Amino acid sequence: MNDIHDTAASGVGSRSAAAPPEPWRRPIAELLRQLGVDAEGGLGVEEARRRLAAHGPNRLLEGKRRSPVRMFVGQFADFMIVVLILAAVVAGMVGEPQDAIAIVVIVVLNAIIGFVQEFRAERAMAALKLLAAPSAQVRRAGTVCVVSAEEVVPGDIVLLEAGSVVPADLRMFESMQLRIDEAALTGESHPAEKTIDVLHEADLPIGDRRNMAYKGTLVSYGRGRGLVVATGMATEIGHIAVLLSTTEQVRTPLQKRLAAFGKRLALVVIAVCAIIFTIGLLRGEPPVMMFLTAISLAVAAIPEALPAVVTVSLAIGARNMVRKNALIRHLPAVETLGSVTYICTDKTGTLTENRMRATEFHVGGVTQREPSDTLPAVLLRALALNNDARRDDSGEILGDPTETALYAAAAAAGLEGAAAAKEAPRLAEIPFDSGRALMTTVHRVPGGAVAFAKGAPERLLERCTRQWTRSGPLPVQRQELARVSEEMAARGLRVLAFACRELGQADAIDSEAIEGELCFIGFVGLIDPPRAEAEEAVRTCRTAGITPVMITGDHPATARAIAMDLGIATEDDEILTGKGMAAMPEAQLSRRVDALRVYARVAPEQKNAIVGALQRRGEFVAMTGDGVNDAPALKRADIGVAMGRIGTDVAREAADMVLLDDNFATIVAAVREGRRIFDNIRKFIRYALTGNSAEIWTLFLAPFLFLPLPLLPIHILWINLVTDGLPGLALAVEPAERNVMKRPPRPPQESIFAGGMWQHMLWVGLLMAGVSLVAQAWAYHTGSAHWQSMVFTVLTLAQMGHVLAIRSERDSLFTLGLFSNVPLLGAVLLTFGLQMAILYVHPLQMVFRTAPLSAEELLICFGLSTVVFVSVEIEKWMFRRGWIYRNDNQARKPENVQWHEEGGS
Repeated sequence: MNDIHDTAASGVGSRSAAAPPEPWRRPIAELLRQLGVDAEGGLGVEEARRRLAAHGPNRLLEGKRRSPVRMFVGQFADFMIVVLILAAVVAGMVGEPQDAIAIVVIVVLNAIIGFVQEFRAERAMAALKLLAAPSAQVRRAGTVCVVSAEEVVPGDIVLLEAGSVVPADLRMFESMQLRIDEAALTGESHPAEKTIDVLHEADLPIGDRRNMAYKGTLVSYGRGRGLVVATGMATEIGHIAVLLSTTEQVRTPLQKRLAAFGKRLALVVIAVCAIIFTIGLLRGEPPVMMFLTAISLAVAAIPEALPAVVTVSLAIGARNMVRKNALIRHLPAVETLGSVTYICTDKTGTLTENRMRATEFHVGGVTQREPSDTLPAVLLRALALNNDARRDDSGEILGDPTETALYAAAAAAGLEGAAAAKEAPRLAEIPFDSGRALMTTVHRVPGGAVAFAKGAPERLLERCTRQWTRSGPLPVQRQELARVSEEMAARGLRVLAFACRELGQADAIDSEAIEGELCFIGFVGLIDPPRAEAEEAVRTCRTAGITPVMITGDHPATARAIAMDLGIATEDDEILTGKGMAAMPEAQLSRRVDALRVYARVAPEQKNAIVGALQRRGEFVAMTGDGVNDAPALKRADIGVAMGRIGTDVAREAADMVLLDDNFATIVAAVREGRRIFDNIRKFIRYALTGNSAEIWTLFLAPFLFLPLPLLPIHILWINLVTDGLPGLALAVEPAERNVMKRPPRPPQESIFAGGMWQHMLWVGLLMAGVSLVAQAWAYHTGSAHWQSMVFTVLTLAQMGHVLAIRSERDSLFTLGLFSNVPLLGAVLLTFGLQMAILYVHPLQMVFRTAPLSAEELLICFGLSTVVFVSVEIEKWMFRRGWIYRNDNQARKPENVQWHEEGGS
């Protein structure tokens, strides 16, 4: 713990007090002496003030933040954004302010989106403060006083009671049935019982430090006193804050692909424009005309609408996912889900319900799985009477999670706790303590009294001389009962034993007297059960080629039981514990991580290491969780998924996505949406670059066919603005492909042009150029003066046919239906109407230098442009039969995933 403080303090400049080394191993008297405080009197007022000045406030500090202005300006340093700014300048130079303004608007929009994303990340540290207790009860100068949690200092004596939030890291020296909910820090689903005994083992996980209480955790039962041994950044939460501030954030696959795409595209554009400009000069074209043509082509060749399409696609996806209870905090993460190959999930509250339930009862030699009226009355009375839980006016059962589960089991079997208490009022109780590991209550019954005891099986069995059976008490069979208890524990159950003893008189309450010669009743097994929908969600993930992995701070047996129930792991799978992982070199973990499905008793930094090890093996990792302990891994993962209802503010702020219903199954819907969005972005790139390449091929090939310059600069800019604009943006709302969840994730290293995409762009671009040049050659050689208008029209209409054909990479447009994407159909019709206006409205003819086409010329334009649509439909027909792109497609199929092909013609 001392090492933790040193790291935290040096990382953020904290003056928080260092905790004594491993305080759980040191006697309280030694710690009191080292910190210079009296347990009964506490610190003096002046001494507390001096320590506050010396060590600083008990709060989590943040590293130096970038100013909002610097964040915003930094958004313009991206290579793609620089290229777009240059394109805007070029558009302005050729007298097209509309295109320049459109590009600038797109650049600013993306800068704003990037700024919001970065600003959100900076707030993750601030969310940790919400866990801090606003006030604390401390003993100072011999009296109890309430002070701000920020004023708590090392050496303070803190008083805890049910409902208190622990204000600092404490070494407990008084515990009266004290139980603390540490689920947010350790993953344990039930409160940890606190003791004051010295623990001798070194390097204990947080969940096993039973004499410690940690900042930000919640007291659920009992009361106690503790000595402050660490404050601020020296606390365990402070350690996590350091992990959050130092954990590297990785870019999404889309960001990586677009960055590489932008660089390659810019180089190609520069080279092609230089070649066209040179060829034009060699042919004797006017230098000014060739210059305008070259820079206009440069603007057209860069799909400046791409960032806008990406933003719109992600925003629409985020909006749709909110309707499905998934809130996106980081837009590119929508797409990342489509690449995820591993989902690392916490157990408590994510795969399970985060509430205890009695699920197994062993009594009278018989095991029963559910509570019912077939359970013996003696066991039901023990469950209901040896219990401090109660039901409020609304019907909710209040109390310790374990006792509420027992109370609910008795009620489900027909015995309400309140009714049982009326029939057998409690006379006395012997509270639970860790030494006895028992709790005993004494109740008045006709003819005397009866005692009911519950506790750890091994402790209770040694006090039993008889065991209950339906035919009467028999001598206790300790070995057999111990075997049953061990088998229940091996199934991941928390096992409690119950016993009773009839008392003649209860006037002398003594634990040794009453808790001896007991009659064993039975065992009750409790577990935090899996969510009903989690098993199906895990199965769907596997169908989609995603490997689920459980990472929890809970006990290995419990983790194995839940993992087996859900299909995450099998009985033969190895479970790696935090201790085993701590002794494992990083290289060994990296080699073994792909074979591990369950991790138990792990610390926050170990969760982070697991995610990192998977990423080093080329996997894309999603991390789901709800506690403070998940936050560093949520931030490190390619996408962090937090729980919205039971999740901590820390987890939600560090995550990219929040599940509003805390439903693991919601991730499946998110994966589907992510895959749909990336498919649509690919469709836009396929569409835009095919059209742009057609314009380049048309201008490039015309001189070799002895044809004049086929397009004017204004034509190039219009085709670029119209065809890359509305129809391209409308592709963002294209519904998901039929097989979207029956295929494996995209390999993280896969090119955005995989799956036959680059071949398509090459041959379809050449085909568009070919039909355009055929129209030009026919008109030019027949003496028509409209050859340039025909090229302009064929190229525009061909791209409209193309965008309709590529709505699906597999299915025919006639299978999809024209009206399954109404915005796209509207964009195509609007573009067609505008093109006709340019040809036949006189003012527009003057601007675009066009001429009205005759009916014959217009029919030729329609016929030639339709060739493109028909050809792409034939391509998809061949693809469905596996005749083309087979090698490219097979390369995307992982060996361990069942690939589902969609048939059809």
